[in-house]
Amino acid sequence: MLVVIRGAGDIATGIALRLYRAGMHIVMTDIAAPTAIRRTVCFSQAIPLGSCEVEGIKAISAKTETDVEEILNESAIPVLVDPDCSCLAWLKPDALVDAILAKKNLGTAITDAPIVIGVGPGFCAKRDCHAVVETMRGHYLGRAIYDGEPIPNTNIPGLIGGYAGERVLRAPCDGVFRKILDIGTRVEAGDIAGTVNGEPMRCTIGGILRGILPDNTPVFQGMKSGDVDPRCALDHCFCASDKALSVGGGVLEAILHFAKGTESNGTGS
Repeated sequence: MLVVIRGAGDIATGIALRLYRAGMHIVMTDIAAPTAIRRTVCFSQAIPLGSCEVEGIKAISAKTETDVEEILNESAIPVLVDPDCSCLAWLKPDALVDAILAKKNLGTAITDAPIVIGVGPGFCAKRDCHAVVETMRGHYLGRAIYDGEPIPNTNIPGLIGGYAGERVLRAPCDGVFRKILDIGTRVEAGDIAGTVNGEPMRCTIGGILRGILPDNTPVFQGMKSGDVDPRCALDHCFCASDKALSVGGGVLEAILHFAKGTESNGTGS
């Protein structure tokens, strides 16, 4: 199967890992200047770097149809700068997964591909897509929903190591972000991880810096710009999260559910 994934951030990358390992061909799309903070586990880094690897799987920047074909033949994942997903017209994939995680539908329609899967809030199964996968941490994380919507966005990050909102580092003002610390750095509360127009972005808890924006990223006040993992496990910075792989498992289930032509039982299981 050929699957196009809109978005190439950490959740989208976890989805790509699951599908790739299940034998599917993957093409990913993103914006020209990706804003994912967990850059060490994001295939979006193929855009600025030309190529990248996550858990031994390689992604390569692609610009043309020929590039995509050649990269797929290399058993790698092509990543296109294509925020509108116009590549659907010539790729004609078997399935489309919208994993932008914008908390709203930015234009994906149930008619875009034979199988269309939405990820997270903003999608309604049977209206916008054939199925939606839950992204809220907790009992329903990773569940494929075949009729209806996932849990609405709460704007509260999931609980990790006893912390929720405290984990997230946000831009202190509008401007251009400057990175001071690198991913994998051990931090304490009060440490300055970066600045925006000279104003510090401080850590509020101790742990390991699991994600941070690249230098020269335009930001707005309150924009998510970094992430501290209080569990202090360095290897967590370089492999897909439990959440990303759980969501990926739900996407894999939903694609196979429709690929085999079964009827939805409406239970979301």
